[in-house]
Amino acid sequence: MNLNILLVEDQAIVRQGLKIILEQDPSIRVAHEAENGRKAIEILQSHIVDVVLMDIRMPVMNGIEATREIKKQWPAIKVLILTTFNDEEYAMQALKEGANGFLLKTSESGKLLDAVYSCMNGGLTIHDEVAAKVMPRLLQRDKKENPSKAAHPFTSRELAIIKLVGEGQTNREIAEKLYLSVGTVKNHLTLILQKLDLRDRTQLAIYAVRNELSER
Repeated sequence: MNLNILLVEDQAIVRQGLKIILEQDPSIRVAHEAENGRKAIEILQSHIVDVVLMDIRMPVMNGIEATREIKKQWPAIKVLILTTFNDEEYAMQALKEGANGFLLKTSESGKLLDAVYSCMNGGLTIHDEVAAKVMPRLLQRDKKENPSKAAHPFTSRELAIIKLVGEGQTNREIAEKLYLSVGTVKNHLTLILQKLDLRDRTQLAIYAVRNELSER
């Protein structure tokens, strides 16, 4: 797997450090850099990447606004938030706009690389300090907004997949555990999301936890 990254960070010295960390992995290339969200969107108009590594507080256009626009125009691109601020409101907003992960800059380099691959494989990475604050709020909000979703019928295979998504498993990990191909897992996930009228795996993971279908 060769991954192209767009690094969005307003401080040049931080961008340089992140680039060094990311490119320690020979399969990862920081293909483009931007100092704000607006510049990132301009780059994506002509250069599609696999993952956008996004800061939050930036001039011109912040990371929340940029994530919203990227997910609207290029829903297949993964957005991983990397910020200094351990703020649950930022995390709530980022996940609401479709971010595929939320990490703090205090994370170890290995955690950052793992999060990039997790995003690409359909996983959701939330920094432990943030998850402890955010998950209860996400679950409560989801319960209020979608009170009748638990009535949807699922096959035993679909239930198994939902359970593993709720536990943070990637498509490849789910495929290995259930002895399926990755393509089959993706097809099942598409049908499950359609049944539940959900947008993405983040919402499905929340659904799984709220309905006690996972072991989190």
